[in-house]
Amino acid sequence: MADHHESTRALLQELLWTYGPCGQEEAVRAVCARELQPVVDDMWTDDAGNLIGYFAADGSSANIAERRHRHGSAAATEPGSATRVLAHMDELSMLVKRVEPDGTLHLTQLGTMYPGNFGLGPVAVLGDHDTLTAVLTLGSEHTTKESPRIWETKPDRGDRSLDWHHVYVFTGLTCEQLAAAGVHAGTRVCVERSKRTLVDAGNYVGSYFLDDRAAVTALLRAARLLREREQRPARDVYFVFTTNEEIGGVGGSYASRTLPGTLTLALEVGPTEREYGTTVAGGPIVGYSDALCVYDKDVADRLMKIATDRGHKPQPAALGAFMSDASHAKANGLTPRAGLLCLPTLSTHGFEVMARSAVDDMAAIVVDFLL
Repeated sequence: MADHHESTRALLQELLWTYGPCGQEEAVRAVCARELQPVVDDMWTDDAGNLIGYFAADGSSANIAERRHRHGSAAATEPGSATRVLAHMDELSMLVKRVEPDGTLHLTQLGTMYPGNFGLGPVAVLGDHDTLTAVLTLGSEHTTKESPRIWETKPDRGDRSLDWHHVYVFTGLTCEQLAAAGVHAGTRVCVERSKRTLVDAGNYVGSYFLDDRAAVTALLRAARLLREREQRPARDVYFVFTTNEEIGGVGGSYASRTLPGTLTLALEVGPTEREYGTTVAGGPIVGYSDALCVYDKDVADRLMKIATDRGHKPQPAALGAFMSDASHAKANGLTPRAGLLCLPTLSTHGFEVMARSAVDDMAAIVVDFLL
């Protein structure tokens, strides 16, 4: 078990160090493909950039070949023909809004992300030709009303919350040098790798972007466990590593529309707050509803029972201000059935913290659910 936890941690750390802003997830997809390819019956990337791994309920070569031919065809309407399990590859990130004449960059966010959640400091600017290290900054706190942009964010002065129009990126480069690196409006900017190392706090680990790299790790671990169990799932299964979840569940909705099956199950981080009756010290969170949809009760009840039988003390939750690939798909009529399983996470969309065992626990529950 210790070896499993160590290999899980190593994979999670590699994924955390890999940049994957919305719409530019190819580096994360490459890591997932390396891990997935040896254990699935088939693997491919669809037109939305989702990475898909396929497990056939019937492991015969004839059945696998037939399914490969029918992926994304009329098979998608067959009742109960398959289950889609999704975790998203993209991360909260920033987008260059404009390049100033002095070489500084002004940003807007990709996803629900605020400067205060991630802090000022180093960022990676993913130019078309080079990745640059730069600094997200507000400016000097030693200022007066003559610097109104800074002054208004001071709690004892203007008392306005820090937002994107207050901050900028110092690059130390000229406009010509930035252009040569391929930096322009639309260039993605990520929190730099030096701020994405796992830290230990008792029986917990923390980092930025456990959303959704922890769930991606759990889905990869589940794929390996399913192969090691040497049992075929009850129905065909598609493990989908999705794109653009943070900006509207784009990849997950496309996969739910084009892949066979009637059930989309999303793996996510889940908020641990008093309003939901959830805690980071508790077991996996099972979603019964969120801001977009009511999840199917029989699916949620099954997840609760499996987690309970494993001794995990699952936490049922009706979530607000929360959405997933599965709820986007159900709300838009792209899947008739949806489920949500979450890793209990402190400070979602910030410096996130979860139990050391949470990823492996989620993987085991997913495998039991599919079998």
